[in-house]
Amino acid sequence: MKYSCCCSRPTFVLIFISFLFLSSSSLLPICIASSSEVGDETPFTYIEGTGKGPNEWGNIRPDWKVCNTGKLQSPIDLLDGRVQVMSNLGKLKRDYKAAPAVVKNRGHDISVWWEGYAGKININETDYKLIQCHWHSPSEHTFNGSRHKLELHVVHRSASGKTAVIGIVYKYGRPDPLLSRLLHHIKTVGKNERPIGILNPGDIKFGSRKYYRYNGSLTTPPCTEGVVWTIVKKVRTASREQVKALRDAVHDGYEANARPTQALNGRPVWLYTPSKN
Repeated sequence: MKYSCCCSRPTFVLIFISFLFLSSSSLLPICIASSSEVGDETPFTYIEGTGKGPNEWGNIRPDWKVCNTGKLQSPIDLLDGRVQVMSNLGKLKRDYKAAPAVVKNRGHDISVWWEGYAGKININETDYKLIQCHWHSPSEHTFNGSRHKLELHVVHRSASGKTAVIGIVYKYGRPDPLLSRLLHHIKTVGKNERPIGILNPGDIKFGSRKYYRYNGSLTTPPCTEGVVWTIVKKVRTASREQVKALRDAVHDGYEANARPTQALNGRPVWLYTPSKN
């Protein structure tokens, strides 16, 4: 498949800056996502027409303004015609460790938080410590306009407060090993949190070395920009029971907790494919 970039000349400078952001750790501080996602009982919804839907998030609180005004927002549509192949992005370096964890119901999603050191990833010579993972149903990122049944976000943070998220999307099929391990806890967590003992983040299966990379934001308020996004190209599978359990566990009105895709605004999207040499 041939990939090309459809950006016009006026966006050349933006493309050049974004390329440096993605390929050089020395320039990563120019755009830092240091604000965390909202916690429990959030005053936003995913339902338009309520005054608190995605198009209104930026009006709910002053510090959420970027949800409406930002130019580097996530999620996006990963459109083949916009993608540029970049073999020199390098293999995603993961060094995960088993550690104590808890399942939390934040109302708008189900998440897993590691309470001990659970390892890290390395992007452009910067280490990002694993913090938590959570699920969105349906998927937030789309592939050529197609939305899948589920998306896992694995959230990491550097010592300087920069955020890097790995996204994995799922279609219906064979059960996902991580969700199989967690299914009982998800079904019984209620509105609180539930310790689940030692959990190895290595149980998060990628299934492919190919990934997309772009500069974006948190997908929930405060929608902070400067997030380094890595989206695994392979679409994995989860069972209907697993997806239903995640939807049933969240609070009413959050069963579909996917933000609509956002404008690309000339940003480049890179696709890493291992070199054949």
